[in-house]
Amino acid sequence: MKTNWTAVEKRQLVIFALVAFALPYLLGILMGFAYHAGSNVKVFPSAQMFYPAAGAILALLLTRREDKILPRKFYFCFLAVTALMALCAIASAIAPSLPWEGVSNGVIMAGSVLCWVFYFADGKARRTAWGLRLNRWVFAAFAVFVVLYVARLALLSGLMVLIDPSLAASESSSGVTPLYFTIMLVSMPLNFLLVYTAFFGEEYGWRGFLQPLLQKRFGLRGGILVLGVAWGLWHLPINIFFYSPNTWGLSVLNQVVLCICYSVFFGFAYMKTRSIWAPVLIHFFNNNAITLFADPNAIQNQVLDWTSVLLGFVALAVLYLPFFASKVFRSGPVVELPFPAEAQPTEAAQPETAE
Repeated sequence: MKTNWTAVEKRQLVIFALVAFALPYLLGILMGFAYHAGSNVKVFPSAQMFYPAAGAILALLLTRREDKILPRKFYFCFLAVTALMALCAIASAIAPSLPWEGVSNGVIMAGSVLCWVFYFADGKARRTAWGLRLNRWVFAAFAVFVVLYVARLALLSGLMVLIDPSLAASESSSGVTPLYFTIMLVSMPLNFLLVYTAFFGEEYGWRGFLQPLLQKRFGLRGGILVLGVAWGLWHLPINIFFYSPNTWGLSVLNQVVLCICYSVFFGFAYMKTRSIWAPVLIHFFNNNAITLFADPNAIQNQVLDWTSVLLGFVALAVLYLPFFASKVFRSGPVVELPFPAEAQPTEAAQPETAE
């Protein structure tokens, strides 16, 4: 059933929009100047990943000030890391000769470790209430996505062979050796522990905060579609100045379709598991799997063409849109934060060291 937003929810959405959308678009102007000056703009996309969750966290902190169950330690640590990442992005445009990409990577790794510390310090009950707990269903959803990801690669390759065998050959010639593949695959779990904050930065904003609000207003499926479009357009500065500067219009279209299809499965995983770690893990794998099959630098300065983009649309639609028929999108409840946990924490809740 569709319902209107409350006054508090409207305030939350305004705060979220200012941080998650207005901030990256404003910094996108600076990113554009840096790009046209020939500077390295890689820090901007990395920093932008933090803004959605930062917007959600600020919205919750400012509208639920008396709430004793907020995981404030983790929240404030994440906001501090976000601020440092934004400063690194700005500095990379002002003083491009300095190694800001390396500095920002250090901020992400150090910040991720500190966020883990405060994550456990807030206690299990707070993590449970705010969708931050891990459960076994998270790994099941992750495994399904890995299968779908490999299936998409296979389907896309098959479609390319049918349409243009030479195009398929060029796509498959990545030069990745078995040793390189093995090393990157084995190092993925450690890599996740050290960089998860960037993927949490997107998913806690999109799935944890915005998805339930949009589903309340537009319905279980309609909310997902609106979210997919918003998520896709959020990438606009990155599409123009990083992913595909020479074919950015096609890149934006591709991004919106990709985000709609991914929003269906990411939203499905979040609603089924009731844990933000499902979409966080899935998003991490999706972004880092390119290191298993190709040069990670291939995501920058892409030159897209209609054939590959349209074939990609077909593969995405065939594999991800069927999840719209699942029970959670027909009659499942909107997964809102905080969760109605069986045992809500008190002000004196004790921190824990393990799930």
